[in-house]
Amino acid sequence: MIRLLALRELRSLFAMPSTWFVFAVLQFILAWFFLARLEAFLEIQPQLAQLANPPGVTSTVAAPMFNTVALLLMMLVPIFTMRLIAEERRNQTLVLLLSAPLSGRHIVLGKFLGLLIFLIVLMTGVPLMLYTLVLGTSLDHGLMLSNLLGLLLLTSSYVALGLYISALTTQPIIAAIGALAVLLGLWLADIGAAEDSPWHSISPLSHFQNFNNGLLDSSDAAFFVLFTAVFLILTIKRLHNNRVYG
Repeated sequence: MIRLLALRELRSLFAMPSTWFVFAVLQFILAWFFLARLEAFLEIQPQLAQLANPPGVTSTVAAPMFNTVALLLMMLVPIFTMRLIAEERRNQTLVLLLSAPLSGRHIVLGKFLGLLIFLIVLMTGVPLMLYTLVLGTSLDHGLMLSNLLGLLLLTSSYVALGLYISALTTQPIIAAIGALAVLLGLWLADIGAAEDSPWHSISPLSHFQNFNNGLLDSSDAAFFVLFTAVFLILTIKRLHNNRVYG
C-alpha cells in the first residue's frame, strides 16, 4: 500500500504544469551556478598549480554547488510539502483516505516516499553536471558520495518537517509559510549562534556541513534519521487523532 500511495503521489506531482516550470527554473539556476563556479576555478587554476597541495575541482566547484543546492532545497521543499495533507484536507479528500483500510503509517510513509523520490529525480541534474568534469580532470569520488548522502538525508528531514506542518492546517499556503519559517529560523539561529551554542546541534544545515566537507560522522547521520523519524511519527499521530476525533 505504501508503494501504491507513493506512486499516486509521484503521478500527481508530475501531472502538475507548475512542477515542470519549477524543474526548468531550477535547472537553469543550477547550470548557471555550475558554469560560474567552473569559470572561477579556471581563472585561478594557474595560481593553484603553484601550491604544494592545491584544492581540486571537487572541493572548489562540486562542494560549493552541493551547499547551494542544500539552501535551495530549504526554500523549495515547503512548496511541495504544503499540498501533501493540507490540500487533501481542504479538498475533503483526506476523509476518504482516512476512511479507507489504510493506517496512518501507510498514508504518511506513502506521501513521504513519493515526494522524496520526486525530489531525488529533480536533483539528478546536479551529479550529472558535476560528473561531466571527469572528461577533463579527476574528481574526489569520496567527497562526491559524502555530499550525495548528506543531501539525501537533508532532503528527508526537510520533507518530514514539511509533511508534519502540512498536517496541522487546511491551508497549503499557511503550511508552506510555516515550514519555510521553521527551516529559515533553524538556519538563521545556527549561523548567528555562538560556537558552543546548542542551536548548532538542532540545525539540519549545520549537520550537513560535515558531509559537505567530506566528513562522515555517525552522529550527523543519526541526527537526520532521528529528526526525520520524529516528524514522521508526529504526523502519523496527527492523522490518527483526525481519524478518531474527526
